[in-house]
Amino acid sequence: MADQKKEIFDGVAQRLKIEGFNVVNRDETRPWGGFFVIDEDQAQQFANIYFEGLNVEDLRISGKLSPKILIVAPNARLSWQYHHRRAEVWRVVNGTVGVITSETDEEGALQKLAPGASIKLKQGERHRLIGLDDWGIVSEIWQHTDLDKPSDESDIVRVQDDFGR
Repeated sequence: MADQKKEIFDGVAQRLKIEGFNVVNRDETRPWGGFFVIDEDQAQQFANIYFEGLNVEDLRISGKLSPKILIVAPNARLSWQYHHRRAEVWRVVNGTVGVITSETDEEGALQKLAPGASIKLKQGERHRLIGLDDWGIVSEIWQHTDLDKPSDESDIVRVQDDFGR
């Protein structure tokens, strides 16, 4: 599994480089997989490639947007979580993934999203990304909702977590 994870991450890194993206953070340490953080100045370029040319101006809530690529391992789940200072939009790049959302702490039904499918998550909406039978690659844009204190990795309220975090 570790060799496969490295291969997936290296492939995504190569693709991002070819596409001209500046990766500001590569994190392979998450128990569910990991992520790449893309330079915020490239949000429109990222949307052009990963969100079919979506105009990032239509996504702005407080002005700042943060593009990322999430990589989730087969049969792994991110925490059941929500955020105080951001909304998010996701689009599946590769692999079919599971997504659960809810307005409350009770988990809703599993939705399967195939490559090309997208979902919008409101600020405070509970959500969980799930790897199904294969590695899932999901493009994500954080829509910061607090201009004075943009969201970061600490802006995660974990309602449930398989890894005891």
